[in-house]
Amino acid sequence: MNKTPMDLSLENLNGAVQLVLPEAVLLATVCMIFFAAPFLVSERGEAPAGLRHRWGWLSMLSLLVAGWIGWNAAEVPHTTGPFVADGLTLFIRGLTIASGAILVLLHWNQADDSRSAESHACLLAILAGVNLVAASNDLIGLFVALELISIPTYLFLLLPRRDAPAQEATLKYFLLSIFSSAIVLFGMSYLYGATGTTNLMAIHQAFANGSNLPHNSLVAVATVMLIAGLGFRLTAVPFHFYAPDVFQGAQPSAAAMLSFVPKVAGLVALLRLVVPAAAGETTMHSWMMIPAATNVLWWLAVITMFTGNLMALMQTDIRRLLAFSSVSHAGYMLVGLVVGMQSSQRVSGIAALLFYLTVYGVMTLGAFAVLIAAARSNRRIENLDDLAGLSRTKPALALILSVFLFSLTGLPPTAGFLGKFNLFFAAWSQGSESCRWLACLLGANAALGAWYYLKVIGVMYLRDPVDRSEDVRPIEAPSLVAAAVCMIGTVGLFFAPGPLWTHIQSVVGSVG
Repeated sequence: MNKTPMDLSLENLNGAVQLVLPEAVLLATVCMIFFAAPFLVSERGEAPAGLRHRWGWLSMLSLLVAGWIGWNAAEVPHTTGPFVADGLTLFIRGLTIASGAILVLLHWNQADDSRSAESHACLLAILAGVNLVAASNDLIGLFVALELISIPTYLFLLLPRRDAPAQEATLKYFLLSIFSSAIVLFGMSYLYGATGTTNLMAIHQAFANGSNLPHNSLVAVATVMLIAGLGFRLTAVPFHFYAPDVFQGAQPSAAAMLSFVPKVAGLVALLRLVVPAAAGETTMHSWMMIPAATNVLWWLAVITMFTGNLMALMQTDIRRLLAFSSVSHAGYMLVGLVVGMQSSQRVSGIAALLFYLTVYGVMTLGAFAVLIAAARSNRRIENLDDLAGLSRTKPALALILSVFLFSLTGLPPTAGFLGKFNLFFAAWSQGSESCRWLACLLGANAALGAWYYLKVIGVMYLRDPVDRSEDVRPIEAPSLVAAAVCMIGTVGLFFAPGPLWTHIQSVVGSVG
């Protein structure tokens, strides 16, 4: 019996929904929270005491359900539909859900009872957007997924508190975010004009069949626009200048989210454009943007590393320091992307990139967890003076933060050491002069970053507390749990990196 066009459409729609079922669970929870929240808050903005705990538990339950569905999902690497469920999709989905659980713990007490519902809903929407970026097999779906990240982020920055610094941070991020979105859309339109399709698989096939496409002027414009627009999400120089002000003005949990989640989205979006070029020689010319893109990203990586580290040296505000640290780590990740675009590398640059992305998420979210847990009853941690003597007042938190700072530096026995070593080895083993220069510059920047990370440790252990008044505020349990989990991951991945590295290599092998 022949199927009607309506039957085929419903079958394709059902298949597409099956590929993004975990994200559908997260978005269904978002809709439920937005619908139920107004009924639990009075017209005067009063809410029952402890309401934020209920929304926190609901968010955790939603992430657990989405994670369970994603864990049991099967790979569907080849499809012409709007979504794909290959190894990269499943890996990013697991990484996002795990980091989302940490972020829920960090945000648990950052918003009051009357605003916590919307805050948690926005966070879940952001996480769903990142997963949809990874699953996108079409330029239109990719852009919509990126906007699903951006729009809730504006609310997530503003909802916890609405003072002047938070409003300024939100406005700066809003204006620059819509500008970057316009640039990305502009680049996608030119890519569509060059290939005649929005499907990513069809675009790669068009490049494989058309030898003149890499030299097309439309492709050149698309390449520059896409790198520029996605560079905003990576906080790559010169698209980084919003980061220090936004990190300083936002709540610590929001700054933690900005330090990691947009990087995942930006890198995955670039990987969807670059990975088929790196998966093997059979697809080497399918879509590498253009050969000049390698040189552009090379310089972008170098400038980003140096700018982030040099600017971090001059900071006394701890969140501005972590903002510039985030910039420098974006440069390290770009090293893996550049090496991954080369055809002759002996060690996979993409695998090194994904390993470092995982490690970076553990150690940077852990650092923000300690800052939240160490906040005093009368003020939060803002500058280095607030950390002075932390080893005497809260020795456990000082030790945990030191572990994260050692890892960010790249010192053993932490996962940060293996992350930087993998990137260095991938760049060096590629064999070309440019990549070996990149490896040397990465090593120099790692040494440069050690200066300001170790300075923070020195402040905690070698200086007396500035404020000697007794802190009656108990340490927040959710942020303390998050810090402990991240510390276990940071140390554990150093001693047992094999399972993660093996999985990442299989992910890279399945893409393309």
